[in-house]
Amino acid sequence: MNLENFKFFNPLEPRWSDFDPIGHVNNVFYFEYFQIGRAYYMQASSKKWQWTRHMFVIAHMEANYQIELRPNALEPRIGVRVSKLGNKSFDFEYIVTSKNENGEDLIHCTGKSTQVMYDMEAKKSMELPDWVKNDFKNYEGNL
Repeated sequence: MNLENFKFFNPLEPRWSDFDPIGHVNNVFYFEYFQIGRAYYMQASSKKWQWTRHMFVIAHMEANYQIELRPNALEPRIGVRVSKLGNKSFDFEYIVTSKNENGEDLIHCTGKSTQVMYDMEAKKSMELPDWVKNDFKNYEGNL
């Protein structure tokens, strides 16, 4: 996963309770960071998206931990991008970074999730609407 492939980033503010006795962010909290990133990404990439009308469910999620994230991390942030569009689903990729003392990027964790569009009334999966695909393509520019 390449940092340059991400155009969307949002600052992260790890809470004191995110840190475990070892002194780094516990692995379970990265999935919360992914969730936070998804919400802000959807607002940035699709002006038509409305959480009360459009929904997706998570079908798969994974994380790869690389460098621990500690309380003294400089400028922690979450990067999100759509990496794949399907008929009923799409994939997000995630990257959690901070800066070292020289201003260089450190990658703490990468991840991926598969979302399935969901019809709230029919209670079943549905086709990914063209406007969602178009919004993602226009935002990412490389799908």
